[in-house]
Amino acid sequence: MRIVSIGGKPPGWVSAGFEEYAKRMPRDMRLSLVEVPAPKHGADVNKNLRVEGERMLAQIPSDDWVIALDAEGRVLRSEQLAEQMESWRMRGSNLTFVIGGADGLAEEVRERADQTLSLSALTFPHYMVRLILAEALYRAWSISTGHPYHRA
Repeated sequence: MRIVSIGGKPPGWVSAGFEEYAKRMPRDMRLSLVEVPAPKHGADVNKNLRVEGERMLAQIPSDDWVIALDAEGRVLRSEQLAEQMESWRMRGSNLTFVIGGADGLAEEVRERADQTLSLSALTFPHYMVRLILAEALYRAWSISTGHPYHRA
């Protein structure tokens, strides 16, 4: 599994948290992060989104199953995410989660996505989304394997 995210260097505690959950994942479900540099923010939001989209799409192999994180996406409970993860595993495709920048996702990235999920109705800083997603994926794995991390 891979997360492709817009952004530069996040705060150290975000990186440490992401790495902690990534290392907890089993070998057959390794979690990696690809940071795509954001263009310099200027007045032309559409141009920035287009550049971000091009950079993100360049990091996604054509045969990956792509899940876009977006406020308009489907919200899943942890147990539902665990079921969804099992379904993704059965597909046999590599998974790529995409996280947009401050202005969201480019339309081209949304169109490339096979699914769209939302982590919450709340808005989070995009650096934190990678950490929240890593924890959610670890929790979903723990549910599907009966690991005691998740206490329902």
